[in-house]
Amino acid sequence: MKTSFTKKQGQYLAFIHCYTKMNGRPPAEADMQRYFRVTPPSVHQMVLTLDANGLIERVPGQGRSIRLKIPHEQLPDLE
Repeated sequence: MKTSFTKKQGQYLAFIHCYTKMNGRPPAEADMQRYFRVTPPSVHQMVLTLDANGLIERVPGQGRSIRLKIPHEQLPDLE
């Protein structure tokens, strides 16, 4: 099955799925920043890219509003 996202994007998507499943709410950008050890602008740009590519949906300006738009069966394992 061909994926419509890069390896790095897949890791962010897998993290969003796992975090949401474990915590009952989506991650904040700060949670992704800590996990991936990247800067806040890097995380924000990835969120914008995932949104633009139709892989997630979110409410701009509202924290913890990220939702996956693809089935979790299509996600890679979180490394």
